Amino acid sequence: MSEKTVIVTGGAGFIGVSFVRLLLAQGCRVVNLDLLTYAGNLGSLADVASSPRYEFVKGDIRDAGLVGRVMADYRPDAVVNLAAESHVDRSIDSPGAFVQTNVVGTFVLLSEALRHLETLPPSFKFIHVSTDEVFGSLAPGDAPVTELSPYAPNSPYSASKAGADHLARAWHATYGFPSIVTHCSNNYGPYQFPEKLIPRAILSALKGDPVPVYGDGRNIRDWIHVSDHCLALLSVLEDGTPGETYNISGENQRENIEVVRLICAALDELRPRPDGRSYLEQIGFVQDRPGHDRRYAVDASKIRRGLGWSPKWTFEDGIRHTVSWYLEHQAWVEAIRSYRLERLGVGGTR
Repeated sequence: MSEKTVIVTGGAGFIGVSFVRLLLAQGCRVVNLDLLTYAGNLGSLADVASSPRYEFVKGDIRDAGLVGRVMADYRPDAVVNLAAESHVDRSIDSPGAFVQTNVVGTFVLLSEALRHLETLPPSFKFIHVSTDEVFGSLAPGDAPVTELSPYAPNSPYSASKAGADHLARAWHATYGFPSIVTHCSNNYGPYQFPEKLIPRAILSALKGDPVPVYGDGRNIRDWIHVSDHCLALLSVLEDGTPGETYNISGENQRENIEVVRLICAALDELRPRPDGRSYLEQIGFVQDRPGHDRRYAVDASKIRRGLGWSPKWTFEDGIRHTVSWYLEHQAWVEAIRSYRLERLGVGGTR
């Protein structure tokens, strides 16, 4: 990948930040196209912003004129589409924003890349990064989903991602466009926005607040450390076959309550409460959200077998690493909280 140019959409978001860093470490030129909504923060890339191989373009992936200019100006070897509205709770309250960004935005990216395809390098690839949630909920005895499993989205978020997946597939089937779709399980790790389960649990515990767990806490997710996901995306970028779909998973199925208990145990070790009691006492169950899928599980044997990728982090080590990161980066946490308040128009400073 050395010296190749890659446009990363949503590069100031959680996964984007890690992927931008990985590409720069590989010697790539990276163009970060991001609108900087509440979940995107350039402060997360402050340590690499001065690299001569990194450029930031502020813009909306729905803006065809802007996307076209970026394609023409940079003539990328690849586009990796990480720009997305991704929080299920927000999709329940504001589904229109998810349709606009995830479906319309992907359509514009695909259309402009296709329009400029003849001027792009012959090896050009378009990687559309999706989610395992498009496959819907699994029963306890069901086998993990494969790339051939039927779609059954149950939230506005997963439905919007499913729509985008179908567009990427259709562009390949109809136009011979070199698109690849990836479906990843739940990510965790550094720089994750505080509204997600793992950072929210960490930060709530540290503040002395109740650590909220939906329903009975028995919902199961398949977890992967964000650095493992990014290495998988790099493998797809280098060796993936256009028109194919690749599932990516850490193959760590855990109940939500188990995840929260592991977080509390790590905090007990790394930052004991002043009163000597366990953070486990702060766990509290809250009303379940509508349409809450019971279980996700992903079969990643295709990418393991075909591209030679496999995750490096165990879940226990990954959780401890993540808890340590948030303990050591409280300034980042406060900055992104203030940034979020500013973007939502309720005060705060950037």
